[in-house]
Amino acid sequence: MKTLSLPKDKSTKKTKAELKAEEAAENKRRRARKELELFGQERDRRPGALTENETWWCQHYLWLKSQGYLLRPRYAPDWVPSWEGTDRNPYSCEDGHCMRFGQIMDATRVSDGLHVSLKIVEKSLHPHEVEIGQCFISEPLVSHPKNHCVPFLEVLSPPNDENSQLIVMPLLLPFVQPRFDTFGEVLECFRQIFEGLLFMHNNHVAHRDCMWMNIMMDARDLYAEPYHPVEHHMKRDFSGRVKHYTRTQRPPKYYFIDFGLSRQYDPREANPLEYPIFGGDKTVPEFQNNADVPVNPFPTDVYYLGNVIKEDFMDAKIGFDFLKPLVDDMVQDDPKARPTMNAVAERFQLIRQQLSSWKLRSRVVARNEDIFETMYRSAAHWRRRIGFIVKRASAVPRFQE
Repeated sequence: MKTLSLPKDKSTKKTKAELKAEEAAENKRRRARKELELFGQERDRRPGALTENETWWCQHYLWLKSQGYLLRPRYAPDWVPSWEGTDRNPYSCEDGHCMRFGQIMDATRVSDGLHVSLKIVEKSLHPHEVEIGQCFISEPLVSHPKNHCVPFLEVLSPPNDENSQLIVMPLLLPFVQPRFDTFGEVLECFRQIFEGLLFMHNNHVAHRDCMWMNIMMDARDLYAEPYHPVEHHMKRDFSGRVKHYTRTQRPPKYYFIDFGLSRQYDPREANPLEYPIFGGDKTVPEFQNNADVPVNPFPTDVYYLGNVIKEDFMDAKIGFDFLKPLVDDMVQDDPKARPTMNAVAERFQLIRQQLSSWKLRSRVVARNEDIFETMYRSAAHWRRRIGFIVKRASAVPRFQE
């Protein structure tokens, strides 16, 4: 009886999985060599280990404490990971989580327990950020109800570093967290951010980077107790999930942050011009092929905000077609054809007035929501909705100072 034999090269041929594993291993070795060249030692990649971005904060822990700000235990000089010597996963522990951006850190103000955000600013890179932020916390602007610029609580000067400034701000959340429940809640958000950008423009300041990451929300009243600054769905001490209210129950205030690219212009200058500088949104039409041609930054701000609504709401959620004519005008390729923020705010108000109470109380549904999410969220929404109607809660929950 003949036996079957495979060709000699068949037995030595590697599978796709083996080739992929080898490639990953080689990439890891290459990355390790590069880090060794850059940092002089290999970085600790164990789960929960301190990252390079956190080094500055660890080194300044005691100085910040002397200034009245306490960082989380993770950054203390004598920190011992709470999971060390146990079988616990570092990511299940409060001190196993680091901030996502190295120049941003959370802290607690010792004097009153207020949770704050700290931001390092290099003056050589962003010479106007502190100046513009302080402009909006000075009278008469700071007390104006249409001011939606994040307030600077304090500006510190780190020791032995003349190039850096440390901005202290309230701890804020991304404006889309937690989820919007109703169209009325979304429209109140839009009203505030239109109002806020118009306020900046009326004071001759162009933000120049008002994309989605730079729109935040003061969510202190939305949560039953303090949330964790990294894992927002958890309690601050990581003892469990944190409960939150809806924006109809407790309307929040929305803010613009990050004035690193912002500029203030002479009121007599009707058409200020700036060379294109890319912020977080890289899709600005006038920046694509004309990097050497200066443009007016105010229509670019209009594009940024229109694109936030287009991408985060019209493209991602169902039922926002009523905003299409306005948003289409805001994101036109020709910046000169875009409406001013004053025109945007006026048109938005007219659109809002044409919407029925039924529409405003309706649930905001994501396009990628599956059937089980729809069933669960719809049932919870209707329980709340009936309660709001009985209590005569406003369909557009307006924030009150």
